[in-house]
Amino acid sequence: MSPTPPPTRPRLTIFGRGSYAESLRIGEILRKETVGGALLVAAAVIALIWANSPVSESYFALRDFKFGYEPWHLELSLGAWAADGLLAIFFFLVGLELKREFIAGDLRQINKSIVPVAAAVGGVAIPAIIYTIVNFASPETLRGWAIPTATDIAFAVAVLAIIGSHLPSALRIFLLTLAVVDDLIAITIIAVFYTSDLQPMPLLLALIPLGIYTYLAHRYRRFFKIKASAAWLILLPLGAVTWALVHASGIHATVAGVLLGFAVPVLRSKASGGPEAARVSRRSSSTGSARSRPGSPFRSSRFSPPVWPWAAGRDWARR
Repeated sequence: MSPTPPPTRPRLTIFGRGSYAESLRIGEILRKETVGGALLVAAAVIALIWANSPVSESYFALRDFKFGYEPWHLELSLGAWAADGLLAIFFFLVGLELKREFIAGDLRQINKSIVPVAAAVGGVAIPAIIYTIVNFASPETLRGWAIPTATDIAFAVAVLAIIGSHLPSALRIFLLTLAVVDDLIAITIIAVFYTSDLQPMPLLLALIPLGIYTYLAHRYRRFFKIKASAAWLILLPLGAVTWALVHASGIHATVAGVLLGFAVPVLRSKASGGPEAARVSRRSSSTGSARSRPGSPFRSSRFSPPVWPWAAGRDWARR
């Protein structure tokens, strides 16, 4: 009898092709973001022309127009509402998708996640080091070492959404993860090094609604899946209070969006549509015997349909 050949170990690939279900999911996200990406690029071009035109005063007057509730320290300019308010919603969605990727997506495998994460760390560290070396003799400008560290994730996702359909799925996942992790590191730098007037009490109080939000999201995840309106009535006020308290603490309010996104549970079980279900999904799609079920019962694409159109710009396209 011929000897039994030893079992072959699975080959680890860093730039390997993602799973079928994950490729479909990323492609669907980028298709949803195409209109929003085009609107963002168009708005940026209009703003650049407007701000550098003879009527630039009207642009800055609109940007600096203030409104909001002063007793809660929320009388902010229109530009501040966009930077701290709307961007927090965007980072909420970013936090949802990033958590899903690392828990139930392809990036849960260390050999697939290490490259985009390492690239993001390098993209933060190398520009900061170069800036520090160039401005080392000037203490006034040296304080701006964090300026070149951040990738503008909104524009990165916008460009990726516009041209993403022509890129391989593995490259799309890599670029999306790179941009997200890079910006999360930049937000952490802002929170740690550039918070000049930190108020500990609002920051501690923010832990209360955040904790309640996290508990309800995990404990009653199936209830919120069935009753989508309940998320608006119960979780949205808790998220708004968390955002307001983080903003009052002096930390960049987008941190609240990321934390709220990370608080949403992502399940990995086969019954809930986790990574094991991706294999079933692929077989079912080839045989036509069942429906595809990627994701978890509380994953981002099911939790945030009411929010996503506003972030992606689809409602603006209808008007």
